[in-house]
Amino acid sequence: MVKHNNIIPNIHCHKKYLQSSRGPLKVRLNLNQATRKKARRLARAKKAAAIAPRPLQMLRPVVHCQTQRYSAKQRLGRGFTLAEIKGAGLNPSYARSIGIAVDHRRSNKCQESLDRNVARLEEYKKNLVVLKKKDDAAPTEGIVSRGNIMPVVKPAHEVVVEAVTDEMKEFKAFTTMRLARQESKVKGYRVAVENRKKKD
Repeated sequence: MVKHNNIIPNIHCHKKYLQSSRGPLKVRLNLNQATRKKARRLARAKKAAAIAPRPLQMLRPVVHCQTQRYSAKQRLGRGFTLAEIKGAGLNPSYARSIGIAVDHRRSNKCQESLDRNVARLEEYKKNLVVLKKKDDAAPTEGIVSRGNIMPVVKPAHEVVVEAVTDEMKEFKAFTTMRLARQESKVKGYRVAVENRKKKD
């Protein structure tokens, strides 16, 4: 029986893990995870060999995460804005042909993100090597990029250790906070008393 104000136990111990003549299997099993993982890996390798020397992934912008809680973190976005593409001296169709992701729905909210992603595009253009598939082919059909597609570089966190002085040791934080809280409580009363004295 249940003690005190706790939930009544309702555990399900009769799930059918084997198919029987009474009906179909009630519990869904995923016993093919390893096989599907291998299939995805082979598909990626096959696609990379088919489009070589073009990189498998496209260049993506560095954006800030959503909401105030995660806005300090940076991650790779879906694609560059049209303003960022124009700032790097490219057009959207040509940018897509040389392995740059373009997102026409995204917009820049600040100048800093615009400048950062334009600089990212400029760096990508410096490391870009354009090859021809055939002698009479357009120069944008075969692309090779030196190295990986520019991952997000996390800023290094530096720990600054400050020496503790005698003045810091003598400072009493709790007493200071208590006095400040008391002053804020009686501030209105003191202002009212001073105004009354001025009227008299």
